[in-house]
Amino acid sequence: MKSRDYMVRATAADAQIRAFAATTKNLAEEMRSIHNTSPVASAALGRLLTGGAMMGAMMKGENDLLTLQVKGDGPIGGMTVTADANGNVKGYANETQVILPASPAGKLDVGAAVGKGMLRVVKDIGLKEPYVGQTILQTGEIAEDLTYYFAVSEQTPSSVGLGVLMEKNNTVKQAGGFILQLMPDAEESVITRLEDNLRRFPSVTAALEAGKTPEQMLEALLDGLGVEMGDTMDMRYRCDCSRKRVERAMISLGKKEIEEMIEEGKEVEVGCQFCNKKYKFTVEELEKLAL
Repeated sequence: MKSRDYMVRATAADAQIRAFAATTKNLAEEMRSIHNTSPVASAALGRLLTGGAMMGAMMKGENDLLTLQVKGDGPIGGMTVTADANGNVKGYANETQVILPASPAGKLDVGAAVGKGMLRVVKDIGLKEPYVGQTILQTGEIAEDLTYYFAVSEQTPSSVGLGVLMEKNNTVKQAGGFILQLMPDAEESVITRLEDNLRRFPSVTAALEAGKTPEQMLEALLDGLGVEMGDTMDMRYRCDCSRKRVERAMISLGKKEIEEMIEEGKEVEVGCQFCNKKYKFTVEELEKLAL
């Protein structure tokens, strides 16, 4: 039986800490099979998808959308992940076939694949303008970069852990993560205990490999802090592209662009970057869009 991808929410220390943990193996593997990513690209994008899915689920509104964009000078070039508030997430990397030697610790070198650059967080919460936060990448390893973003852009001291473990055949063996956040009134003793727990916690992938559930990860991370588990939410890789949406995107290119396509007299194929689905437009269909 296929395991379920889900996130659990929790609070601890009388709501001085809010916490989220997720297991995302299936959605990371779906991303890998859609994009045919190399192991290091699978790890990089899998981490960003996991972080994005949890951050999306932290939003309040039913129609809120979160986009994470990583742009670096490493060989992967950049990655984009979009998540909603209901556990749906999708993403792509600019270069999917990056091959790099292992890091000095013998791990997939996500930091080297991403390189130096920026993290951009765009929250579309139904206002006229979306909220945009931008921070400099700290390590390119994703978890530390999101930790830094929360501290700087949202003034929320946080700890983010993300991990993707690959099988020998390059499929995804484990994927998941956690986000722990301190509320403004957090007491010193609570912070000290949390830091101790974090130091003792193995990596996310080691915990998942040992068979730990998201709830058990949070029990370890919030040990001695009176953890109270909240609701769970299923998570999935889902692209919501459609022919209508692609038509709208084509129209937004402008009449001149479409007329140039018509002049070529050939069928045009447009691919969705998130799911690789292809949409074909005949010359007649392009003519209708140009009206």
